[in-house]
Amino acid sequence: MTNGRQAVAAGRQPVSAVLAVTDLTTRFATPEGEVAAVSEVSFEIAEGAAVGVVGESGSGKTQAFLSLMGLLARNGVCTGSARFRGQELLNLPASELNRIRGVRLAMIFQDPMTSLNPYLRISRQMTEVLIEHKGMGEREARRRSLELLDLVGIPAAGRRIDLYPHEFSGGMRQRVMIAIALLCEPELLIADEPTTALDVTVQAQILELLQKLRRELGMAIVLISHDLGVVAGLAERVLVMYAGRVVEEGPVEQIFEDPQHPYTRGLLHSMPRLDAATARELSTIPGQPPNLQALPAGCAFRDRCTFAFERCARERPRLRGFAPGRAKACHLEQLG
Repeated sequence: MTNGRQAVAAGRQPVSAVLAVTDLTTRFATPEGEVAAVSEVSFEIAEGAAVGVVGESGSGKTQAFLSLMGLLARNGVCTGSARFRGQELLNLPASELNRIRGVRLAMIFQDPMTSLNPYLRISRQMTEVLIEHKGMGEREARRRSLELLDLVGIPAAGRRIDLYPHEFSGGMRQRVMIAIALLCEPELLIADEPTTALDVTVQAQILELLQKLRRELGMAIVLISHDLGVVAGLAERVLVMYAGRVVEEGPVEQIFEDPQHPYTRGLLHSMPRLDAATARELSTIPGQPPNLQALPAGCAFRDRCTFAFERCARERPRLRGFAPGRAKACHLEQLG
């Protein structure tokens, strides 16, 4: 039986990694018991790559990245390894982590209205970043902030830079959040549900913007989403998470055309496909995700899986490579 490090190595060719995560495990202590939010997650983000992380709410996709960013709640404990350009991030002192976080490694959070300070003008929130991390003067920081607002498509940026967050639409606030994340020209941008609550037209604009910025700036992007359609519009590789673990990984085209984990197939069958040759009825995944305080023995997905058999109840499947660039955590050799 392989461990997380061996499984990932078996499923991929060696790459120049911006971020290398090995056996990342996150637990939260609560009055009701320990919550297993992330369990033995391993992956790599190559330089300039676009990687999607998908799964239902509570699958651990956001907590995995909050863990390596050092943004856990006080009752959280994280173990394993997360190396950014070879430097270990976990348990790094805050003073050292702050030289990386928000500068070389940035994150866009789900809700820009709660992420932006409602009491400060956008100009103040942007220039402070550059003054603190880049040592710029006020005038230079303002000029650079205007450049970034122009870059992300804020119309009339010169007039809008001194507005408050509530004076922007939802789509414009999300663009402001992207501009703030890009101020220090990060090598890796983590976008957590960047199109949530936006209409489909604005969603497409945000995804197109991220793709454009990736090409122009040469940065890697991680897109966290519950929507596989959104991920397909940006990512080259996909990590599928369930109950705190990666259950499938591979190139986006292969994942969409030939999913090899029952959970991945269930996600795909629950979303409409405009490129399908024939119409098909949408289906849902039966049941509910497991309680992370009392995970079942064996495969965590078995109670919802139509392919489950006796081995699934007694043995948890490990993530293993089964084809070049692909890996899955399933006892089935081939999903028919």
